[in-house]
Amino acid sequence: MTGLITKGFIAGDFFFQKTHAKIVRFTRNENGATAVEYALIVGLITVLIFAAVKLLGGSISDQITKATCAVQGKGYNTNSLTGAITCA
Repeated sequence: MTGLITKGFIAGDFFFQKTHAKIVRFTRNENGATAVEYALIVGLITVLIFAAVKLLGGSISDQITKATCAVQGKGYNTNSLTGAITCA
């Protein structure tokens, strides 16, 4: 009976050692970590671009409209309700 128990412990210990070696190898592999880091950087840049467009979008549009009016030799009017700028 003790022989079976001893063999069970040896087999269990061997399984633990193999599993532990696989876990150590997996945690030391940095290929996946690099891809995740790049994905996070791309995501952060995307959020920053969307925020900049949202914050500056109206202002840039107004400046383009003013420049268009100036090129056409016209003045511009600002709608008091919406703040939209149109050529007069």
